[in-house]
Amino acid sequence: YDRVSVGVPGVVRKGRVLHTPHFVTVAGPFTPQDPALVEEWRGFDVAAALEKALLAPVRAVNDAEMQGCAVVSGQGFEVVITLGTGFGFAMFDDGRLLPKVEMSAHRLKKGESYDQRLGNLTRARIGRDRWNARLAEAVEGLRWVFWWDRLYVGGGNTRHIKTDLGPDVTIVPNLAGLLGGVHLWDPSHRV
Repeated sequence: YDRVSVGVPGVVRKGRVLHTPHFVTVAGPFTPQDPALVEEWRGFDVAAALEKALLAPVRAVNDAEMQGCAVVSGQGFEVVITLGTGFGFAMFDDGRLLPKVEMSAHRLKKGESYDQRLGNLTRARIGRDRWNARLAEAVEGLRWVFWWDRLYVGGGNTRHIKTDLGPDVTIVPNLAGLLGGVHLWDPSHRV
């Protein structure tokens, strides 16, 4: 390999992890956080650590941002949502990656975050129909906030989408997360 691309869940800026919700828990996603792990990950320069270990240039971004690098058209304001363990979110303006907004932590309804209402554990618990209704409600609410030209929805749980999310929404394959690693090095994304 000549270079390495890494997608990390959470907030990553300039290769540094500011916050990661799932690597700091005691027993996996949505379990209590371990304060020592929170401290170890905060500010961790994952790109530099991997460059040293792998002896190659590394670019590290949020995992939804990486998926977006593979699917955005580069025309207008485009938003990417990923549905998996939690709720990923990224924004692009004319193909340029914009600063990370951690929508997954935002409280949506009943004091629950997007992660809690739309994550994989909840989907499994409440069933496909209720999860689809929640997803449609979330997309409609976000549409009125962001006024995107195009929304892309990806991630492993897209296979469970059985509702029409609107003409401005494109469902993208989970493979885009891997392909985004190639596109991450495209100068047009300016990461």
